[in-house]
Amino acid sequence: MTTATHDDWLRRARTFAPPGAHLIDGADEPGGGSTFSAVSPRDGRVLAEVADAGAAEVDAAVAAARRAFDHGPWPRLAPADRGRVLIRLAGLLEEHRTELALTVSLEMGKPVTDAHDIELRAVIGTFRWYGELADKLADESPHTAPDTLALVTREPAGVVGAVVPWNFPLTLAGWKVAPALAAGCTVVLKPSENSPLSALLLGRLAMEAGLPPGVLNVVAGDGPVAGRALGLHPGVDVLAFTGSTAVGRHFLRYAADSNLKRVWLELGGKSPNIVLPDAPDLDRAAAAAAWGIFFNQGEMCTAPSRLLVHSSIAEQVTEAVVARARALRVGDPLDPATEMGAMVGEAHLDRVLGHVQAAVEDGARLRTGGARTLTGTGGVYFEPTVFDRVAPDSRLAREEVFGPVLSVLAFDSLDEAVALANATEYGLAAGLWTSDLSTAHTVSRALKAGTVWVNCYEEGDLTVPFGGMKQSGNGRDKSAHALEKYTELKTTWIEL
Repeated sequence: MTTATHDDWLRRARTFAPPGAHLIDGADEPGGGSTFSAVSPRDGRVLAEVADAGAAEVDAAVAAARRAFDHGPWPRLAPADRGRVLIRLAGLLEEHRTELALTVSLEMGKPVTDAHDIELRAVIGTFRWYGELADKLADESPHTAPDTLALVTREPAGVVGAVVPWNFPLTLAGWKVAPALAAGCTVVLKPSENSPLSALLLGRLAMEAGLPPGVLNVVAGDGPVAGRALGLHPGVDVLAFTGSTAVGRHFLRYAADSNLKRVWLELGGKSPNIVLPDAPDLDRAAAAAAWGIFFNQGEMCTAPSRLLVHSSIAEQVTEAVVARARALRVGDPLDPATEMGAMVGEAHLDRVLGHVQAAVEDGARLRTGGARTLTGTGGVYFEPTVFDRVAPDSRLAREEVFGPVLSVLAFDSLDEAVALANATEYGLAAGLWTSDLSTAHTVSRALKAGTVWVNCYEEGDLTVPFGGMKQSGNGRDKSAHALEKYTELKTTWIEL
């Protein structure tokens, strides 16, 4: 854990000088001269002018990745050698942990202690884990007739386009880049225009770790231009995306309109968190509910944004959550005492405020929060917010807010709770609090979600897969299963 003080972080911020050029074919590439300003939601300060990728820059990055895949050493290295490079990259990320945490905090508003202790721990662990896994996978030789030999081999899928969001800019990049590289693919990474700086630093550290030129390219730019160009590019074999369901639909169309590239999607969520009267510890359940919706300013696809509570305990649990919301310290992301930092930007805050206004109009009761705060800082800050008496068919109960806004819905029976939980187009995650083993199993099976947490929330490690059902996407990040997205199965049948 970091022991740096507020003054330490402020001092580092004063000399902050991140790269602003794309990384293409192992070299800095300023692009065609067009730039955009990376603005910190902490105080509205411009952090850097960043090269703005258009179709030409994306084409150059894909061409570099294609050359590196078709003719370069990376796909042809022994898996153990690829793994050693990824492990070296993990070590460099650890060496530069403070710089990277500061970058994440400044560019997207996350409390710097969370960036250092949680996000950087995750991305370092991801590259190390896949580096160690690289040579642990085996091909197959099924038993066939005595005069034949069948081989089933996993081969790298080719050039991967990875488009990642701003809420966990390094973690989610690592979840895609690390297994793709471990498999022997080459990658073009496009970070969000709200958080390009940490990805550009990641790319440069990857070169320092020993990745050959063109194996990892990083281009910064907005989705409708750079993301679209990557999605439509015929030189991209696989597209991996984390973000909104609406944008995920675009990538499926881009694939259909180009080369039918495989598209792997981790999309939105409206995750239910069910608390039953026999929960082993109601205070702990309330604490987890509050932490889950307010951590990272609520800017999480898995955030338990719908708290479903049995009517007999609804007021008790809601009061406990409201008390925790009111006690949260919203403030400067560079202050280690801050528990909730800045929202990513003005446009996103306006969207969250629109959901709050709609909830009031729909008749939900505002228990706490609901307003902008710290307006004199120049930053983008919002109060932790809790609504109860939320109608199941209201916008607040059905649409992803992606902010620190909790909706509380009461139920009277277990069947009603499951029906409410599944009454959404999303299926990313869910929580359940109960002391009954049978209930834990039967409800977990009934919930349409890629991950179900029982008597906890947001737990797990790299050994388990992560992804969604329904309109929360397809495919899985994390675990050995992630390699399935970046490899092709080839059958070789030999007559002896």
